Amino acid sequence: MTVSELLVARREAIVDRATESLSRAHLPSYEAVGPERSRERLTHLLELTIWAIERRSLNELMRYVEKIAEGRFQAGFTLPEVQTAVNVLEEAIWQTVVAEVPPAELAEAFGLVGTALGAFKDRLAAAYVELASHTKSPSLDLRALFNGTAAG
Repeated sequence: MTVSELLVARREAIVDRATESLSRAHLPSYEAVGPERSRERLTHLLELTIWAIERRSLNELMRYVEKIAEGRFQAGFTLPEVQTAVNVLEEAIWQTVVAEVPPAELAEAFGLVGTALGAFKDRLAAAYVELASHTKSPSLDLRALFNGTAAG
């Protein structure tokens, strides 16, 4: 069974685990949209991750991250909130992969999943920075990091 076939076969369990983890994180923006909408979003990201792995192409995933960044940013979601949502999905995928992929095949599985979601998270962060640079954003005010230092 390929990694993408495994993810398809365990899709519901992966999304269940990720949705539960997201709920436990108590992220204000995700709590506001509710568990059903959050579950739909996690399912869609999993589907695109599977698609990327199957085709060895990040094109659809990268188009989606641009849409996500713009939409979530405009809706007031913070970057850490969105990253947490991606991270809980990634963690649920890793748990499935580690439990079910034979040890000799783990390196390839890690590479495929890590590449897809790593590229997604990298682009998400860059897109948020680009969006925030056009707006005054308290998340980019770094002065607080230097308060109380010898140089500050």
